[in-house]
Amino acid sequence: MRTGDWLVAAAMLVAAGDWIAVARHAGRAVVVLKPLVMVVLIAAAIAFAPDNPAATVAFTLAALVLSLAGDVFLMLPADLFVAGLASFLLAHLAYVGAFNPTAPPIGATLAGVAVVLAVGLPPYRRLARGMRDSGQSRMVVPVALYFAAIGAMVVSAIATAGRPDWDAGHSALAIAGAALFMTSDSLIGWRRFVRPLRHGDLAVIVTYHLAQAALVLALLG
Repeated sequence: MRTGDWLVAAAMLVAAGDWIAVARHAGRAVVVLKPLVMVVLIAAAIAFAPDNPAATVAFTLAALVLSLAGDVFLMLPADLFVAGLASFLLAHLAYVGAFNPTAPPIGATLAGVAVVLAVGLPPYRRLARGMRDSGQSRMVVPVALYFAAIGAMVVSAIATAGRPDWDAGHSALAIAGAALFMTSDSLIGWRRFVRPLRHGDLAVIVTYHLAQAALVLALLG
């Protein structure tokens, strides 16, 4: 195993500690462990850098740093949901850049668009109804833009299946990571705009950390 692989493994150990802290509602531990996971993944990306194209490394690092910023915004006592939303929106666009160093393959991209629309539109419509019903109609457009950004990231991950420079294992990691990221974000939106979910905090953080690790390994590992 290379240094980057060991660092991803270390990030997952920190993540497991964070999951336990979330499950036990240990707020002080979460404040330390949640951002630490991203810091270690950033270190892993830097360790992987020499073996990868500079642009892919730069976009991946940008996505991880923006995700770290989003984590911090969402953990602060003030309601900085919009700032967190903007940070993660930019992170998804950075991942799109990392996945697309060249023009995306048309067939695989169209297949990805069809999948994302089929899977993503129904939950978004329910979220939009929840926003309007709860008097948060001003969030409909920002959340729509966010879903467009994460949808583009998922499409880009699916499209790796049509790229000759991607093997099946890394493409599967990319698709799994993107799908987990969309799942995590959808759970956040559901809890905020529709209704609370049993063990929702834990489900959000587990899918989020697994997504980030999978994306780092897919792009740089």
